[in-house]
Amino acid sequence: MIEKCRPCVIHIATEGPLGLAARAYCIKRGIPFTTAFHTKFPEYIQARTRLPLSVGYKAVRWFHGPSRCVMVATDGIEEELRRWGLTNLGRWGRGVDTDLFKPDEAARGLFRDDDGRPVFLYVGRVAVEKNIAAFLDLDLPGRKVVVGGGPMLDDLRRRYPAVTFTGPKFGEELARHFAAADVFVFPSLTDTFGLVVLEALSCGTPVAAFPVAGPKDVLQGEPVGVLDTDLRKAALAALEIPRDRCRAFALRNNWDASVDQFLANLAPFDTDQFFPELVPARDGVAAE
Repeated sequence: MIEKCRPCVIHIATEGPLGLAARAYCIKRGIPFTTAFHTKFPEYIQARTRLPLSVGYKAVRWFHGPSRCVMVATDGIEEELRRWGLTNLGRWGRGVDTDLFKPDEAARGLFRDDDGRPVFLYVGRVAVEKNIAAFLDLDLPGRKVVVGGGPMLDDLRRRYPAVTFTGPKFGEELARHFAAADVFVFPSLTDTFGLVVLEALSCGTPVAAFPVAGPKDVLQGEPVGVLDTDLRKAALAALEIPRDRCRAFALRNNWDASVDQFLANLAPFDTDQFFPELVPARDGVAAE
């Protein structure tokens, strides 16, 4: 399949089996490639097996070492990777579909009881590395809602019978769930970015999270969320944030800037030497 595409350069999006296969192919054929660091696999593996982080990041350095550019989403993640010995780093920020994820007043009553108490929402994979129990253990007024699926879903349902677990949601239905909440609570300590944070803000829902790299880099110090080591304090304080302020922030984080950064990371490659017949149409090919 790769040979049929005749690529000038390959971008490898994950360190998983497909990524390993593509990496081996590129090295064997001498095709330049870029990679992305989306997931803190060493931290996730440590949470499950207690394998030291140093071992996990040794594997990360091995995988990404031949990459011409390791694309990372934020300053915080770039700093962390440099501390672990990676140097071939480039920026590739994220965006949000602001047409799909938007305020929806009709959805505001989706989980609201007659007493009008607030709704606190988590959206994402229901797995140990997401630290969801840190949210579910909080003493908060109103209702807690968890949207998503994963290996811990059944266990958390048994442990927290008062919490509403909806299972996975997608598209417009997912957007309605974001818009229905008063606060989006993001308890993860290991995410490299947290696109769900931007999706919540785009729906006008303020964010509460721990002051760690992912949410810190998404919020960029803007008053659209509250970061605190006391997650309960952050969740209650976020109730006071105006929803229109959150939406305005998200509108500045669309996909156009992300595309420009990605293409700029490919620009240093001399693709002319591979397929000179494509040179006159390079801009069109890149845009496509």
